[in-house]
Parts: sequence; C-alpha cells; structure tokens
Amino acid sequence: MIRLTRLDDHHPGQFPDPRSALVEPNGLLAFGGDLSPPRLMAAYEHGIFPWFNEGEPILWWSPDPRCVFHTDRLRPNRSLRRALKDTTWQVSVDRAFRQVMQACAAPRPGQFGTWIGSSMIDSYSALHNLGHAHSVEVWEQDRLVGGIYGVSIGRLFCGESMFSAQSGGSKLALCALASLLRAWEFPLIDAQVSNPHLLGLGAVEIPRELFLRKVRASATTPFHAQCWKGLPMIPAQRILEGGGFL
Repeated sequence: MIRLTRLDDHHPGQFPDPRSALVEPNGLLAFGGDLSPPRLMAAYEHGIFPWFNEGEPILWWSPDPRCVFHTDRLRPNRSLRRALKDTTWQVSVDRAFRQVMQACAAPRPGQFGTWIGSSMIDSYSALHNLGHAHSVEVWEQDRLVGGIYGVSIGRLFCGESMFSAQSGGSKLALCALASLLRAWEFPLIDAQVSNPHLLGLGAVEIPRELFLRKVRASATTPFHAQCWKGLPMIPAQRILEGGGFL
C-alpha cells in the first residue's frame, strides 16, 4: 500500500523526491503543510506545486509528463494578430497582481467553484510582495481584459493561471510574458498539467525527469528580481508585431 507523505509543519523546505509521486492520480506527492513563502519557494525549486480546493487539505503535485512552453517558440500566431489588428489594448507587468489572481479565480462557464481560494490569493500575493511572483496584465483603457500570473525563481518561470475577460486577452498576456522571458533568457514557462487548450496554444509535454533537470539548471541561474520593477506599459501592437517590453 502506497502512503502519501504528510509534510512537517516545522520544516518548510523539506519535500519528498518528486519521482516518488503517485501514478494515479498522476503526480500526487504529499499533503499538508502550509502556503508560506519559504515552503512555496522550496516546492517550485524542486518541480512541485500546490493544487487543491479551498477547505480541503493542501495537496502537492509533480506530474509525469510535465506541460511546458518553450519561450523561443511562443509568439503571436496569425489568427491572434488578425483578431487584434485594430486593438488599442495596453500591456503591463506587475501593476495588478492581486486583481489578476482574483480574475483567474472567477469560475468559468460550466465550472463550479475554483481551486484559487482566498488562502492561495493571500499566499501568492505575499510572494509577489517579496519579488517572487509576477503578473502580466492586458488593459482596455482602465478595464482588465486578460492576464497571467506565476512564480519566478532564478531563470525559471512557473505559470499558475491565466484569464480572458475578452477574446484574446489571455493569449496576448501569455505571448507578452514569453517575449519578456525570452529577452531575459528564461528557456521555459512551466504549465504544469496539459489540457487541449494549452496544447493548442503551443505547449508541449516532456518527461518529468527531463523537466526536473531543466528546473535544476534554470532555478539556480542567477537573476535579479529588480528587473521586474518599473517596466513600461506598452501597446499590444508591439507584442503582436514581435516586440516586447525591452
């Protein structure tokens, strides 16, 4: 009988080897602990992430295979450029982190509840205040129409969730994030678990063992969190034409 590891509340940096995760459900590794910044950072540094419903025990995952975007391949496609060719949208970084999380938490049509509960919003907002979590926002004047957020460690970016309040908003946010990370030589955006929508956007699945090697290399490559500060708001057309924030 396989027993899940219960995390020690007093040692936030300790996790079991991701290779010991269950096959079914795919990637379930441990339960318990908390969502403190030290524990979250330790999790992402080892290719592990929390995923659970509000009011239930915290569950920790490392699935095999892993879904990722390669930043050098993620660019606006023809259909997105055509759909947004006349847009006056603007794109920003880290100007509305909590608002993006709250928008990501809103149930989609046909969906009941959300895994992004209040405790998760508070915990990732704390990470953001420490310079370890970031968001890209898409604006139509002062209205948020799309966004994405995630965690950055070294030159590894772990995407958590994205949303669209208007068609194309999340795709544009994802492409804007990729353009920024590409300029900073971040090779990957971790997308965690694949689904048809992510694969349709250009994500691919890679073996967990390969992903863990890439995590070790990227997460330990120095990068100054200060680089995320003070980036300008730019027209969406700059992203659609292949440019970026830098």
